[in-house]
Amino acid sequence: MSEIKADVILDTKGLNCPMPVLKTKKAIDSLQPGQILEVITTDPGAKADIPALLRRLGHELVDLKEDGGAFFFFIKKGK
Repeated sequence: MSEIKADVILDTKGLNCPMPVLKTKKAIDSLQPGQILEVITTDPGAKADIPALLRRLGHELVDLKEDGGAFFFFIKKGK
């Protein structure tokens, strides 16, 4: 699998719910449709919360990786 190139990287490591979700929404709002946002978080709740946010707002979760207690979300902004 090729590496996904993010247009914007949002680091929310160390923040707890609801901050990673709120910061993710704000970052998505600043993107153009089709751009990729990478969100890095250590909040285990984000594993369920961020995909739920994306479904509600119509954005695509391109990939989710977990490494060393951190979660890496790759999000493609919809229309």
